[in-house]
Amino acid sequence: MAKAPLDLTSGPIGRNLLLFSLPILAGNIAQSLNGSVNAVWVGRFLGEAALTATANANNIMFFLIGSVFGIGMASTILIGQAMGAKDIGQARRVMGTSATFFIGLSVVIAVAGWFLAHPLLAAMGTPAASLPLAEAYLKVIFLAMPTLYAFAFLSAAMRGAGDSRTPFRFLLVSVALDIVFNPLLIFGLGPLPELGIAGAAWATLIAQTLSLIALLLYMRHKRHVLWLGRKDMALFKVDLPILKALVMKGVPMGLQMVLISLSMIMLMTMVNQYGTDTAAAYGASLQLWTYVQMPAMAIGAACSSMAAQNVGAQLWGRVRATARQGVLFNFLLTGVLIAPLILLDRYTLALFLPDGSQALQAARHLNHIAVWSFLFFGVSFVISGVVRSTGAVLAPLLILAGSLWGVRVPFAELLQPYLGVDAIWWSFPASSLVSMLLSLAYYRWGGWRKAKMLDSPAHGTPAEVPASPPSPVADPDAALEIAAPAAVSPAAPPR
Repeated sequence: MAKAPLDLTSGPIGRNLLLFSLPILAGNIAQSLNGSVNAVWVGRFLGEAALTATANANNIMFFLIGSVFGIGMASTILIGQAMGAKDIGQARRVMGTSATFFIGLSVVIAVAGWFLAHPLLAAMGTPAASLPLAEAYLKVIFLAMPTLYAFAFLSAAMRGAGDSRTPFRFLLVSVALDIVFNPLLIFGLGPLPELGIAGAAWATLIAQTLSLIALLLYMRHKRHVLWLGRKDMALFKVDLPILKALVMKGVPMGLQMVLISLSMIMLMTMVNQYGTDTAAAYGASLQLWTYVQMPAMAIGAACSSMAAQNVGAQLWGRVRATARQGVLFNFLLTGVLIAPLILLDRYTLALFLPDGSQALQAARHLNHIAVWSFLFFGVSFVISGVVRSTGAVLAPLLILAGSLWGVRVPFAELLQPYLGVDAIWWSFPASSLVSMLLSLAYYRWGGWRKAKMLDSPAHGTPAEVPASPPSPVADPDAALEIAAPAAVSPAAPPR
């Protein structure tokens, strides 16, 4: 019998959470390694101005991703709750409506981003030497965004139904292709044109497109429970109750990404005022911080999927245990990463900067101040993932807004006359501590357990679910075999 994905409503919580989160963590590592390899090519061979260009462009990209990312998060929770309740038809209805709305909106944002790339970069105060490079890079990234969004959406939906391995496998394909195409397109090796910094963006576009096509073919071949083929076209018609839930719950979750990205843009604007060396130091540090936050993001995503299925199954004891195990894993895994990145940052930061760069000492200094704040960030990320699984999305948004725009940005801005650029670096631990304390308080005393994703049951087109497999992902490596068909951030910028 084919083995199915993990049933997140039964079995040992700690073991299942770890098994489910490991492919997500490995995927995050692979994505970040890909970004770091790109940064090495750009920073060491195209120079500090090019590295600063990618740092500025990526902040804008994350902002625009945030404007639609919440829709994907909302659909993940809806799918997870439906699968926990063993309502596969509802999961498929959510899949169809979400795909139509999410991907359609991403196309609109990609088109708008192409035309707004230059004014947005200029408004950020991108250094003059980096501005044309950043614009060339960002415009191609915008062309890739519908493909990026589609791949991320499918991956999140499959995780919501209990399958974290399949998205990871196809993510590895994307990363491998991106790494291969990067130097070929940057330097124009062989018959390929020399595209410079834009070549890095074109490599991403090609890799993501090929991987998305491969993932879709795989889902069709395996008759994945979430695969919608020609006979399911009616499911792509928008179901109004589901759409309302996606918008009402997805917009606040998307706004969290927007608030993070806007705060990073604001800080980048402040950093740019101190010159290219400081901006390059910050850009190199961001590369390390991406790795530090990965365990928390993976565990938080796993907690959200696990909690959503258990909310659907009304197993509240398992929801609470999921939160406890998630916080514990965050401290263990994030702490293990922080220590060597502090002790060895002279060597790791040097990977992203030219030999003899004046930015290295500045990068080491700011890294020592800010990197440990991701322990606090991880707790907030895990707790927010659990409480959002019920549909409680407003409180996490307000907590994030308060910590970023009530603490981080004012701290960085107002204390610069006294601390100089160090005020920007110290704003990270200050705001992360506030966010953690507020998140824990809301988890303990807030009303998140009474929240709902859907105000009323959806009454859309009936979802045809054959009695015999469409197997829910015939996964030979899945850890548990269950009888019933169990089903299924960016990467976000460092907070």
